[in-house]
Amino acid sequence: MDCIFCKIANGEIPSNKVYEDDKILAFYDLNPQAKVHVLVIPKNHISCADEINEANCNDIAHIFVKIPGIARLAGIKNGYRVITNCGEDGCQSVKHLHYHVLGGEKLSEKMA
Repeated sequence: MDCIFCKIANGEIPSNKVYEDDKILAFYDLNPQAKVHVLVIPKNHISCADEINEANCNDIAHIFVKIPGIARLAGIKNGYRVITNCGEDGCQSVKHLHYHVLGGEKLSEKMA
C-alpha cells in the first residue's frame, strides 16, 4: 500500500508529532487552515468514515477520547473544531481516515 499517512504512522516519513500511542498518531498539518491545525489518524489503515465498522470502532472511539488532551498539548485553550472529510465530494485528499483539529484562534462560523 502506498499510503502517505501509513508511512508517517510507521515512521518512514517524519512528522511534527503532537501525540502518539499504540493506536493513534497526532501531528501538525503541513498546510494549516487555522493558527493550530493538527491531524489525528488511526495507525491501522481505514480509508474514510465509510469504513468505520464494529471491528475498528474502538480505535475511532480512542481518537475522540484523546482529542481534548491533544488539543491542550497543541496549545489550544478556548475551543476547537474537529472535521473529517470523506470521499471525492467531501474533498478527502488522503485516503486514510484523519481528523482535523483546528483552533488557537476564533474560527469562522462558516464551514466552507
